[in-house]
Amino acid sequence: MDQDSQWRAWMAAAQAGDKAAYGRLLADLVPVVRRLVGRRWHGAADAEDVVQDALLTLHAVRHTYDPTRPFLPWLAAIVERRVADGLRKRYRRSGREEEFDEAAETFSAIETNIHALDAEPLRRAVADLPAGQRQAIELVKLKEMSLAEASAASGQSVGALKVAVHRAIKALKEKLDR
Repeated sequence: MDQDSQWRAWMAAAQAGDKAAYGRLLADLVPVVRRLVGRRWHGAADAEDVVQDALLTLHAVRHTYDPTRPFLPWLAAIVERRVADGLRKRYRRSGREEEFDEAAETFSAIETNIHALDAEPLRRAVADLPAGQRQAIELVKLKEMSLAEASAASGQSVGALKVAVHRAIKALKEKLDR
């Protein structure tokens, strides 16, 4: 039995509910789908995503396959459509994103972790805020409480907290930008 006939038989069995046949079919098709994607897809960055999309599409439309027709052209049409979708997606994204092969710097570099030394001016600026604004910033931003939680903890209304946080952020920006 040639490969296409085997795939047709497995797909017909899968359509009839044979999960084992479907598993064999998918296992056999993964390298084929990778080769089909590789013919039009240059660069391995997103190729596996396209392969997975093609396999998901195959799963979603498996009921439309006619076992009396050749399997490979049907599969190739699905893969071609997913490759085209992937290329459109890559093209749209290319204007907004840049691909990097390697990380330019690591977090072990001292310059990357120096932010702890810059926190002192912020601490002083927060300490200089009026009491209501300081409490609002501490609860909502530093302790990451919801507005309802901060309202219960401080005794201020949610609206008053929003105003206090807004004014505190504005004051901190002005003070730190000097």
